[in-house]
Amino acid sequence: MRFILIDAIVDMVPGRTIHAIKTLPSDEEIFRDHFPGFAVVPGVLLIEMMAQAAGKCLDAENRERGKAMLVQVDHGSFRSWVKPDQRADIHAQITSSESVYAKASCRIAVEGRNAASADLLFTFVPYAKFAESFRDELLERFMARAEAEERQG
Repeated sequence: MRFILIDAIVDMVPGRTIHAIKTLPSDEEIFRDHFPGFAVVPGVLLIEMMAQAAGKCLDAENRERGKAMLVQVDHGSFRSWVKPDQRADIHAQITSSESVYAKASCRIAVEGRNAASADLLFTFVPYAKFAESFRDELLERFMARAEAEERQG
């Protein structure tokens, strides 16, 4: 299993809001153990989906301050099961964005119902601490597509 828990960015206003999607296929190894006979996406992965989406929204806002990294989860809540092969619609609204930290209010919806939510706190790690080859291909693809659409008017 790759730990990229976003398949695509549907819509984003950098530094403000993001809507992303993720579907974990039923053949993922994790579902053999979580739980046998009642496969559900682990809550920790739902939190990570929200963190990755909000992080991408913050990274798109201001690359100079570094990469957004999750440091705190507040008010995490799981309301319904997310099953394999269900599309998770991940929404994040950035509620505060400063030079050293940022906050996001996030939720995941499945088939129109809220499945999970959390308020997340991020800090920023300088890109110099990452491998030189580090790239966020998903974010780069979305930004290139958005720029092309803007040019076309």
